[in-house]
Amino acid sequence: MEGKKKYITAEELKKHNKPGDLWISIQGKVYNVSDWAKEHPGGEIPLLNLAGQDVTDAFIAYHPGTAWKYLDKLFTGYYLQDFQVSDVSKDYRRLVTEFSKMGMFETKGHVAFCSLASVAVMFAIVLYGVLRCDSVWAHLGAAMVLGMLWIQSTYVGHDSGHYQVMSSRGYNRLAQIITGNCLTGISIAWWKWTHNAHHIACNSLDYDPDLQHIPFFAVSSRFFNSLTSCFYGRKLNFDPLARFLISYQHLTFYPVMCVARVNLYLQTLLLLFSNRKVPDRAFNIMGILVFWTWFPLLLSYLPNWPERFMFVLTSFAVTSIQHIQFCLNHFSANVYVGPPNGNDWFEKQTSGTLDIACSSWMDWFFGGLQFQLEHHLFPRLPRCQLRKVSPVVKDLCKKHNLPYRSLSFWDANVSTIKTLRTAAMQARDVSNTAPKNLLWEAVNTHG
Repeated sequence: MEGKKKYITAEELKKHNKPGDLWISIQGKVYNVSDWAKEHPGGEIPLLNLAGQDVTDAFIAYHPGTAWKYLDKLFTGYYLQDFQVSDVSKDYRRLVTEFSKMGMFETKGHVAFCSLASVAVMFAIVLYGVLRCDSVWAHLGAAMVLGMLWIQSTYVGHDSGHYQVMSSRGYNRLAQIITGNCLTGISIAWWKWTHNAHHIACNSLDYDPDLQHIPFFAVSSRFFNSLTSCFYGRKLNFDPLARFLISYQHLTFYPVMCVARVNLYLQTLLLLFSNRKVPDRAFNIMGILVFWTWFPLLLSYLPNWPERFMFVLTSFAVTSIQHIQFCLNHFSANVYVGPPNGNDWFEKQTSGTLDIACSSWMDWFFGGLQFQLEHHLFPRLPRCQLRKVSPVVKDLCKKHNLPYRSLSFWDANVSTIKTLRTAAMQARDVSNTAPKNLLWEAVNTHG
């Protein structure tokens, strides 16, 4: 009958879950985002990971109220049959509405200004220490300051990727390129590509790229089955080399973190010069060229190669604190295999994250990301608001019997090392069917 609503079942919706045939449901209305996926500001991967499902909670989390008006042109005319909202989702959506009415998503404070000002001051200190001082200790201090500069610059880039920290979108994009590409040498395009997938598929072993570190690290023995990465589109082979390295990962974790930036530089270059569609590719490449101009030039002013090596290693080692922090937030949390499920999105975020407890005066050091669960639940919320909403999130988790884990920095390290050690001991188990080689047998011979 004319005017009568048309319905499809959840099973029928699931069939539309591939490129070129990509449907989603938001608050019971079904949308065809097959063509829009290529234009989606957050990239195609988040839509593909949640395709064929109701994605209301994820949509609310990542989009401001102004985004709703763009949905009408994508509406298929179908509604989802037997559409129901869980009690957890009802409470979560109520919180988002309350925070929005309180203006918390728009109240950003002066975090961006203070962070950018501190980055500028630190950059001046680095230049002075290298160009005007002859002491090796001054050069060592400059390297440490550069490491802190990279940490704070990364936080600004992270913030600007989740919400607008500047007065306009154009300036916001410029801030991303400067704080990411130009100052740290890590492409904001690469960060968006991996980070959006991480948020949507938090701690999925085959969908979350932030857990896929074979052959160096494995947080779960399920990696020993050579899982296929649905993000990278390739098999994560648990071969003899991976078995050997993972068997000692609890010992190599911190040393590897000290040089982890090398991998980030490599990943940036692999993406920017790949055949993948990269937004603002030329802009990103220009920013990277700026970094690889000033950084080697700065090193050239140091008197000899030993000091240059010391400078690079020291700056990398200081920045490793940030790399370690990101690992602490997820490595020892719960993991799963398979795509994210839109119906338990809230539960997956609580299950896959771990907060780091600290005093408020340390918020600048952790960039607000010590409140990892709060950030995952409300990614558009400025970092200055995360501490304020933490008690509310904790109460909500308690109400629905969901995990809310908050450990000190020390305890979070202990928990992470225990997780890595457990997987390492499992990798050493000769009953595991992964192939072995002569080196493996030699190192692990007993009796």
